[in-house]
Amino acid sequence: MPSTLTHLECSRPGCGRTFDYSQPQNLCSACKAPLLARYDLAKAKRTFTLEALRGRIASMWRYEEVMLPGPPVTLGEGKTPLLQAPRLGDHLGLARLYIKEEGQNPTNSFKARGLSAAVTMAKRLGIGTIALPTAGNAGGAAAAYAAHAGLRCVIAMPSDTPAAIILECRAFGADVHLIDGLISDCGAFIAGNAAANGWYEVSTLKEPYRIEGKKTMGYELWEELDGTLPDVIVYPTGGGVGLIGMWKAFEELEAMGLIGSARPRMIAAQAEGCAPIVRAFQQHAPASVMWENATTVAAGLRVPKPLGDFLILADVYASGGEAVAVSDSELMSACVEMARLEGILGAPEGGAGLAVIQALVERGKLASDDTVVLFNTGSGYKYVEAWQAALL
Repeated sequence: MPSTLTHLECSRPGCGRTFDYSQPQNLCSACKAPLLARYDLAKAKRTFTLEALRGRIASMWRYEEVMLPGPPVTLGEGKTPLLQAPRLGDHLGLARLYIKEEGQNPTNSFKARGLSAAVTMAKRLGIGTIALPTAGNAGGAAAAYAAHAGLRCVIAMPSDTPAAIILECRAFGADVHLIDGLISDCGAFIAGNAAANGWYEVSTLKEPYRIEGKKTMGYELWEELDGTLPDVIVYPTGGGVGLIGMWKAFEELEAMGLIGSARPRMIAAQAEGCAPIVRAFQQHAPASVMWENATTVAAGLRVPKPLGDFLILADVYASGGEAVAVSDSELMSACVEMARLEGILGAPEGGAGLAVIQALVERGKLASDDTVVLFNTGSGYKYVEAWQAALL
């Protein structure tokens, strides 16, 4: 069955404005909140079943009823392995620890999912140039999918972004601007130049479709666990699109009658040098405050003020979850453990998630028989500098 996409809706509680997906859209014109894609789920449920999925293409586009209208701009993203981690689990005292290995996506990170979706809609809407700020992996994915689609791509990234990521963006033909500052400074550069240059912004949550690619991580967990969900999801949280997206997937699955109201506890993992969500969570605030002088070796977590902070926090609170920060030394030590016990060379962000799991075990927040899924969001091969420092 083709996509059942019907419209876009403002994500801000109490706003409720709707928008036409057949026109380029960014934020809500009234309250400047992110927009969410909405589907005819009553229609989708007629053909969306575990049985029906078994014969479909092995990519995130298998969920066609609740995905964007095609043809997709795809490099084979999604359907990443959910790996049981028995040696790491034994080390931590967890009998059912899994790693969702997103480093096996095209361009070696989970960002491939969101950018495949965003570029698919940009091409469908006749957009010629996409532009975005990035702390790293989103830039590489955007450049690759833009190249595959025949679109121009403009990227602004901090000048200290890992060298391998800068190289891949340039290799894919992107116009790369290195900015002395943080992703927020890069965002200001893109926003300040987009209108004059005819760029369409695909910044995190500034357009409605990256979240649609990221939500497929939630659908995959449901499918890989045979129609059930884990007890706990630990998600490295910078912009937080994947956490928001998975929560959206679970809401859609429930609306289609495929799961009940129970949800995994959503754990947002951050670095101590940039932890706006953790600070807001500790204060039980509805939104975060700009984190000054953000610094961490986990480049993807260096997001001082996520645009979707109110959505991240709402989902964490609703799930009975938590937001936890760890030090750079802890997250890189966890990366080394993941490599030596399971043969996975994780990104520093994935190490942050593992270090948070260890902290929660020590605090008695995880039971030995909980089904716990850690998202390793990317490959450590793109973070040579961080790994060299960790192994010295």
